[in-house]
Amino acid sequence: MHVLHVINSLDPSHGGPPAVALRLAAAQGRLGVTPSILAYDTVGNQSALRQLLDAIPGSASVAVQLLPSDGWSERVLATRAYRGVAGTNPRPGFIHLHGVWDPVLRAASRFAVRAGIPYAVTLHGMLDPWCLGATTLKRMKKQLALALVYRRVLNGAAFLHVLNRDERDLMAPLGLRPPTEVVPNGVFIEEFANLPPRDRFAATRPALAGKPYLLFLSRLHHKKGLDLLAQGFGQVAGEFPDLQLVVAGPDDGALGPLQAQVRTLGLERRVHVVGPLYGPDKLAALVGADVFCLTSRQEGFSMAVTEAMASRVPVLISDQCHFPEVEEAKAGRIVGLNPGAIAEGLRVMMANEKERRAMGEAGRVLVEARYTWPAIAAALVEAYRRHERLN
Repeated sequence: MHVLHVINSLDPSHGGPPAVALRLAAAQGRLGVTPSILAYDTVGNQSALRQLLDAIPGSASVAVQLLPSDGWSERVLATRAYRGVAGTNPRPGFIHLHGVWDPVLRAASRFAVRAGIPYAVTLHGMLDPWCLGATTLKRMKKQLALALVYRRVLNGAAFLHVLNRDERDLMAPLGLRPPTEVVPNGVFIEEFANLPPRDRFAATRPALAGKPYLLFLSRLHHKKGLDLLAQGFGQVAGEFPDLQLVVAGPDDGALGPLQAQVRTLGLERRVHVVGPLYGPDKLAALVGADVFCLTSRQEGFSMAVTEAMASRVPVLISDQCHFPEVEEAKAGRIVGLNPGAIAEGLRVMMANEKERRAMGEAGRVLVEARYTWPAIAAALVEAYRRHERLN
């Protein structure tokens, strides 16, 4: 079976979906599936993409087709994308779309319907109520786009792929017709087989030498709750005078507000913004962290949380990350979406090093048991075949 994955961009700065599409395709290649990916060539940092590809086990089996994205007509009509999907050779037996709101996905679904090829859509949390209505203007735009175009795209799918039960339940009021398949994201555990020394990341940054640190690693976007984390950190900073906060990831609008907030809190020497980290640098930052923190206002299924657990790092996450397994497995703490709850979670975790180590080990066990790409790829290939027969 040839499975064509379609996504707007493979730019690593766009967060989890590009990494998911690439890793899922690579894992499917190990199962005898012929995987390929079609995306726009929107990557400004080609070296970062190359580094991302090289780090993925089995990525050599994935054919990547990048299309020019220039011109307003392409951004609206996606005619070049339609021709790219139609010209894919060999002809795909199944098409897997990643995301919701991009014209490239509309074009791919239109071709799939005309050619009689079943397709699935991974929603990546994009139909969560927070994503649909964080502001009045955004809510109106999404409702209009859904009514005019994207409801038809979604309803034409053989199935909708959601990452957890909460995502499925939260989108139920939309009344979409296709069945859902609940399959999480994961990791290639071999990427975490030989972890670097804990002090490697701090060794390159004198301000961190010999000091414990919390790690935020994600896009710097309002959705990710970095402002709430900074406030929570500010509440416990006096109790743990050596504790630092490392902020890693590409800026997506939240860097300026964070810097102003840090100045107001008087934490300029305690908060370290290090920019995007990929490959070995990212792994070194994870391994050296005392606690990984993601206090998001909304998540589908965070790759970063899973990678932190695979690195044996305890995690502190918000309840809006929709990852109850973290507390069930005793791999970390889940807190409410407010600075006080975040501060109390940090206070409890930082007070007990032995417990943090136990949480880190429990997280690794959880990932190995439930969140590896080979098992996830197999589940989705089985779903392709099952829904192919039903259509």
